[in-house]
Amino acid sequence: MIEGVTKPRARISKRIAAIEPSATLAVDAKAKALKAEGKAVIGFGAGEPDFPTPDYIVEAAIAAARDPANHRYTPAAGLPELRHAIADKTMRDSGLGVDWSQVLVTNGGKQAVYQAFAALLDPGDEALLPAPYWTTYPEAIKLAGGRPVPVFAGPQAEYKVTVDQLDRAKTDKTKLLVFVSPSNPTGAVYTASETQAIGRWALDNGVWVVTDEIYEHLVYDGIAFTSIVAATPELADQAVILNGVAKTYAMTGWRVGWMIGPPDVVKAAANLQSHLTSNVANVSQRAALAAVSGPLDAAFAMRQAFDRRRRAMVEMLRAIDGVYCPMPRGAFYAYPSVQGLLGKTLRGARPMTSSQLASLILDEAEVAVVPGEAFGPSGYLRLSCALGDADLAEGVGRIQELLGEAR
Repeated sequence: MIEGVTKPRARISKRIAAIEPSATLAVDAKAKALKAEGKAVIGFGAGEPDFPTPDYIVEAAIAAARDPANHRYTPAAGLPELRHAIADKTMRDSGLGVDWSQVLVTNGGKQAVYQAFAALLDPGDEALLPAPYWTTYPEAIKLAGGRPVPVFAGPQAEYKVTVDQLDRAKTDKTKLLVFVSPSNPTGAVYTASETQAIGRWALDNGVWVVTDEIYEHLVYDGIAFTSIVAATPELADQAVILNGVAKTYAMTGWRVGWMIGPPDVVKAAANLQSHLTSNVANVSQRAALAAVSGPLDAAFAMRQAFDRRRRAMVEMLRAIDGVYCPMPRGAFYAYPSVQGLLGKTLRGARPMTSSQLASLILDEAEVAVVPGEAFGPSGYLRLSCALGDADLAEGVGRIQELLGEAR
């Protein structure tokens, strides 16, 4: 370096440069790119329903687009009518009474996730993160200055952590626990008693709970969804509920989520949002109002299709030697362990990680799956059930054929 010449500063901040890209979106994008090249790729990576948004919601958006009132700025925290409706919907679906002022409407569920962590975490605070976890949680925790502390539960435990595990992971720096049931990526659903026990543990230990309930209506086998705050009402003053219209109403592209919490937390997050994005697009908010105020018939029809697909998928995966797959009780994913296949020879390769195995499946079978490294430890794959029955059978059939050659 020439004397007297200042070393140039990094172009990208360390904080942003440290963010890992979304592995699920990356897999979906790669599958779509290969399809565009003419390859017969079947993608199991996308975490979104393959159904259209119900007509009555679309019609509400069309009417809203014609109303000049929706062409202007509205309150940053969301349309009051929508916030009221979300409060009513929360009572209907969770048995949890909240005031509409405790609701903050966000640009999709991801913004609610980020703002919850940003409002609660200071640098050095630890967040207990049951693993496998959705890819965004650890990145959002780190962006807020916190440190994610994974707490892993394997397939034999149906991917559900216990109070004892949380107790061992807790330190004097633990500020919050992320609780997700039904789970992305595993489809795990905690029972009412398990949920209550974890809620009681958080209450007794003074630990905040950030609970993501976006898959609340996608539960199977007679299992009922239980909100951790409804199960432990005393937790309400140290809990933030995250939700949105994306999964229940097939509205991933409309970008409407929300967070519900104590007034001071919601006020702080709303202040952040006023500088970050201001209000969610009004047409999308009007569509969301129609969704949460309307019937759940379309959601239940989608659930019936997902139920059929998850059972077919798990049956096919379990037929593969070296694969162990618990039955998911919620959401629309299967999360098989492929540890029994790692290190084996397959078409001249010897994959040692689930990432390497996923790449081999894409190259050799033209099927896109998400490796376990995106959600925690290696040795697993995530497959979405949110694609047509024929494509699902064809895609898993290709995986069966390929993995059946492992020696």
